[in-house]
Amino acid sequence: MGTSNANGGQGGDTPLIPSWLPPDGSPPPAPQPPTAPPNDPLPGAPRPAPPVLPPIPPAAAGDRFTAARGNFSRFAGSGGTDRASLGRALSSYVSSASGGSRTAAQRMARSPASGAPLLSFLSGAVANGPREALRALNLERLAGRPIEEVFLGLMEYVCPEGGTVDEGIARDAFIETIADLAESGIADFDTLTAEQMQTIFELYATHAIETRLCNDIGMKAITLPADAAQAASIQRQLLDFVRRSVSDSLTQARAAMQALTPDRVFGFVTRVYEQAYAIMQTMAEVEAETT
Repeated sequence: MGTSNANGGQGGDTPLIPSWLPPDGSPPPAPQPPTAPPNDPLPGAPRPAPPVLPPIPPAAAGDRFTAARGNFSRFAGSGGTDRASLGRALSSYVSSASGGSRTAAQRMARSPASGAPLLSFLSGAVANGPREALRALNLERLAGRPIEEVFLGLMEYVCPEGGTVDEGIARDAFIETIADLAESGIADFDTLTAEQMQTIFELYATHAIETRLCNDIGMKAITLPADAAQAASIQRQLLDFVRRSVSDSLTQARAAMQALTPDRVFGFVTRVYEQAYAIMQTMAEVEAETT
């Protein structure tokens, strides 16, 4: 489950939207290069006003994850047979714990920000050829190399290593995506097709959402089954549920994906996440009605 066992899980009173995220959902601004400190002002001279910082968001309800965690624990405790509890867990996670699909997508700002350069690179490889896409990133040395090696070389461009949970989620999702390439039949970067590009991005978005979800509500539940096969079944069912949501979202956005321009990639990625969460909630509500 990647980073799902990395810490104790998200605190319920953590703000739904982090204070560093711009209110319009745009990617965080790139850090500015350091500048020389100004000369000390003359005695009595007015000092420059301090920068205006965004207000600290209000704390969310401390128990907002309780229902989702409880239902997910029941699903895990059943060995993966209690699908209704899985549906209730995911429905509650999106609608209540995350504040709806739009807010859930905004909370994943680090992962969409990583998905955007990944999708930009893949689009360039399909449109202009793999060698040109690599040359644009000064990675031409990777031309002709195995696709896993190419993607490992891309890692610092797509998801540079950092210390936050969000950065860890983005990096974990990318590593899991690399591991899935062979199983998905994607073995040659030099012959990458538009369909394979969509599959790669689908894998990345799926792993990002799943890992975010596990960090929030599934931290310890996955260890409940004593049987290893049951634990694997739980993980597989959750991953399949998320991937169906992402796949349906990308199917609806297929036309927009084919007409992507560099300035529209981030907005496209964020909309895919938002729609995937909305589809997940709808599917989960149906699953919750099963017996």
